[in-house]
Amino acid sequence: MSSVQEGSRHHLSALVVGALGVVFGDIGTSPLYAVKESLAASAGHGALPAPADVFGVISMIFWSLLIVITIKYVLFIMRADNKGEGGIMALTALALRSPYATPLWRILINFLGICGLALFFGDGVITPAISVLSAVEGLELATPVLQPVVVPVTLVILLSLFFFQRRGTAGVGALFGPVMLLWFATLAALGVYGILMHPQILAAIDPRHAISFFVEHRGQAFLVLGAVFLSVTGAEALYADMGHFGCRPIQLAWLLLVFPALMLNYFGQGGLILANPETVKNPFYLLAPAWGLYPLVGMATAATVIASQAVISGAFSAARQAMQLGFLPRMEVVHTSTEEEGQIYVPTINWILLVAVLILVMGFRSSSNLASAYGIAVTGAMVIDTTLAFGVVLRTMFGWTALVTLLSTLFFLLFDVVFFAANALKIPEGGWFPLLLGGCIFLLMSTWKRGVELCHHVIHKGEIPLEPFLRQVADDPVPRSPGSAVYLSTNAAIAPQALVQNLQHHWVIHETVAIVTIQFLDTPQLQGERVLQQNLGNGFHHLTIRFGFTETPDIPRALQQSPLFQDWSNPDETSFFLGRTAFFAERARLGLPLWRIQLFLWLQRNASSAAAWFHLPSHRVVEMGSRVIL
Repeated sequence: MSSVQEGSRHHLSALVVGALGVVFGDIGTSPLYAVKESLAASAGHGALPAPADVFGVISMIFWSLLIVITIKYVLFIMRADNKGEGGIMALTALALRSPYATPLWRILINFLGICGLALFFGDGVITPAISVLSAVEGLELATPVLQPVVVPVTLVILLSLFFFQRRGTAGVGALFGPVMLLWFATLAALGVYGILMHPQILAAIDPRHAISFFVEHRGQAFLVLGAVFLSVTGAEALYADMGHFGCRPIQLAWLLLVFPALMLNYFGQGGLILANPETVKNPFYLLAPAWGLYPLVGMATAATVIASQAVISGAFSAARQAMQLGFLPRMEVVHTSTEEEGQIYVPTINWILLVAVLILVMGFRSSSNLASAYGIAVTGAMVIDTTLAFGVVLRTMFGWTALVTLLSTLFFLLFDVVFFAANALKIPEGGWFPLLLGGCIFLLMSTWKRGVELCHHVIHKGEIPLEPFLRQVADDPVPRSPGSAVYLSTNAAIAPQALVQNLQHHWVIHETVAIVTIQFLDTPQLQGERVLQQNLGNGFHHLTIRFGFTETPDIPRALQQSPLFQDWSNPDETSFFLGRTAFFAERARLGLPLWRIQLFLWLQRNASSAAAWFHLPSHRVVEMGSRVIL
């Protein structure tokens, strides 16, 4: 074997191990509670399950993981990548570029994208709460005396986790993969031990056990299905984190390690319950020998912290993508690594998540109670993924006919919708929380996007076209001051507000004027030239600076790629002019009620400054303000 092949294999192995630490944390901790809650929904909390119920539940878990995760996500949806990136925002951008996206479809796609992101944030709140709480609950099995400390210990772990975010994950990221590798090996070993107690549990592979369960239990089976869905939560992470590791490492990790380890553990829990029905109260921890309980609690806690970290980091990335695609106002983004572009920290999102997670833990107080709130957000996001991926994107990529597209979409939507309906039954018991949270986030995002459109509509009435403005400056020369000036503009055909005001008030213009338009692309990374430049004459230039939606919009660094600023050794010779418009609302406009306009204005006032967002040197920024009545 050549050294190149060995290096390639080593690199692939490193990516597979890395993916274990980031991508599979959520779904890898589902064995902590999935079987317990499924059988509790079947027989009731405290009741002993019948053997047929155990076979039926394990069979449903197996086929759910096979169809929803393995076939739908790993084999199909992960192919719908946007230049290697996945997730709801990347999928939305791909769907908008499809030739099958009619104007009406584009409106629906944008709507689904906002809904999907809102539900993703809802999942980001519940996952840390239920994962860490379920792990710490293992202390109750060691001794009932520790039961009162479960919630306080959970709160301390979560507080530490969220306060740690400001320091970044670069220092501990390398440890996540090996820890999760040990975790999945432990899951498999415990599972084999449980299977040996009652090998007949392997017969649950036969789907007829799941079908018989539905026939015999009917309405009750629908409730159980909502708990069975807990075994597939984390599917979105496989797709959302694809940009960090690539499609193949995630597929290999799932097919060769994660899926087998999970199924061994689920079958093992089933075998343990068949051998001793009383273990149904917590079959995961009772698989371990008495001496191994405390180490297993520690390992489970570490795994759930890693799972929570992955969800929190995903929320930061999704928030930044949403900001750059215009769905959220600007917020401070802190880069926690000088080497990895994707390692960021968004303080506002972090503290919002922390408050929501603490409220969940203190309000629900147990993983069983939280299980009622889990699932509704994830199933909603899955419905959106299936609709966009199979209904639009995969049809374009593979050239499917309308019939193939319809049949494949309906097939996978059948599972998603059934799971969603089963989880909808839990809305009164706690499922209302992620819906309420998602609804609030949807309101904020839709209000922001619509409010920005409204502001552009109002400002457009007073704008001055750039070409007549430049002709006027050339015909009626004004004094030129030495140095360069950069004016940010949202429209290349319009004279920047700050430039017009500067001329009106100071009657002077710099020798070199660069009118800069920022363009955020619907691809994650820029492919091509960063800066497109046009000489407008008389010392004026127009620059279009392009960024992918996962890139940092650093204007000073980007300007150095322009011939106009190649010798830009001293940034202090350049002034950056920004237009700041203060909006005031007096009445409803363009379908937006007054209260939503006021909400938009509040978001705008609390948004991060353009100077900070574009990394402009603060001592060289000049803001020119104006007042506009909506």
